[in-house]
Amino acid sequence: MIESEWLIPRNCPLNIAHRGASAAAPQNTLAAFRGAMELGADGVELDVHLSADGVPVVMHNFHVDETTDGAGRIADKTLAELKELDAGSKFSPQYAGERIPALAEVFEVLEGKLLVNVELKSLGGPGSAPLVVAALEVIRRHDMDKHVLFSSFDPFALRTAKRLAPDIPAGLLYAPDLPIVLRRAWLASLFPHEARNPHFSMVTERTMRWYRAHKLRVNTWTVDDPAEMKRLIALGVDSIITDVPDVLDAMLR
Repeated sequence: MIESEWLIPRNCPLNIAHRGASAAAPQNTLAAFRGAMELGADGVELDVHLSADGVPVVMHNFHVDETTDGAGRIADKTLAELKELDAGSKFSPQYAGERIPALAEVFEVLEGKLLVNVELKSLGGPGSAPLVVAALEVIRRHDMDKHVLFSSFDPFALRTAKRLAPDIPAGLLYAPDLPIVLRRAWLASLFPHEARNPHFSMVTERTMRWYRAHKLRVNTWTVDDPAEMKRLIALGVDSIITDVPDVLDAMLR
């Protein structure tokens, strides 16, 4: 069994850059992931979908419209078609020509230097299996097993991930605006998992006692306010996911 870097006890929270250093560079791009390394992050959080030709690619939304000069669903476009899109200009002209990266390209840039929270973007149900299989193949090929944590709002995707890769830790995402079944994590019993990834507003002294009693790690998101960072550090969370890893790095130092 591989000992995951995500599960090593530490004296302070991990600094995880949300979609890379997304306040400084276009989210989920190689520029943002390089920026995370430069700004003191311990790891990055990123989102993975499958292209039409079955390649794991990194983007938050299911459609390309918000962050690129294209339109339509990621699932309807091949990797080559996705690579034609500009994923940087909408953030800033400085990043014109930045491309949607494949997951493999991100691993090549990070080279095991940072931890990676791989969020599986699934709409639920058995349809998530091809995504999990493809992402896992890339993780194994790049020897990232001990550097990766799978996360998802979809418990069925995480169940598939734990069945295929029990050595890679899993964290269930949830937020206060989800349907009650997901908000209360009622389906968490469907699969073994090592972490909960709640929205920061759901982390309190009471919930931290419950997480610790159940031997769960706590990776909370997305925290950009220094006062909120300070509160969560005091509560003893294991990871803070932030758009501003430089701000969190200064606080942790």
